[in-house]
Amino acid sequence: MPEAGTANLRVGIYDHLGWAVAVTASVDQVVDRRRIELIEPGTPNMPIHHPGKRRSFEEIEALVARVRTSAERATAASLDALAAALPRPVASVHLRAVPVDFPTDIAIQLRPPYEARADAIMYRQVLVTLCRARGWAVAFYDAKTAEAEAAAKLGDAADGVLRGPRDKLGPPWTKDHRTALAATLIAGQA
Repeated sequence: MPEAGTANLRVGIYDHLGWAVAVTASVDQVVDRRRIELIEPGTPNMPIHHPGKRRSFEEIEALVARVRTSAERATAASLDALAAALPRPVASVHLRAVPVDFPTDIAIQLRPPYEARADAIMYRQVLVTLCRARGWAVAFYDAKTAEAEAAAKLGDAADGVLRGPRDKLGPPWTKDHRTALAATLIAGQA
């Protein structure tokens, strides 16, 4: 195992619609935590599950393409800024799970049960593609169980590891931050 402070870094990402919490950890500490943008300002963040006026299928297809392109640009810029700010290379990125059988056809994504998750999955798919393009290993975690799994692995040290960064870094240190950090711990080095 590498000495503390010399290993490559692991990034845990807890995504939302158009933005995410990114927590970067080394073997022994949180190195960075930040909000990263996954979409450019002014772009609708939910092209499939878009509330409001009814759109034709062609309009939805065009909107999805526009939002995905925006997400690719914004996410690439956010990942580049993160990597540039870190003291060592990123080894792995840990993302909320992407269902392997999720449909790619927009017509199917517009139907339940897919329509409620299609937008979030799109952001994760963009993250996967861009992280792998940078040579970062990608691992997946279950957001509902990550913190409990990390706590079980850490034993008595769990509270200090998962909640301690708030004392060092100050707020915000939310459940999203803890979950992102936990993801880097349960997956280990990818």
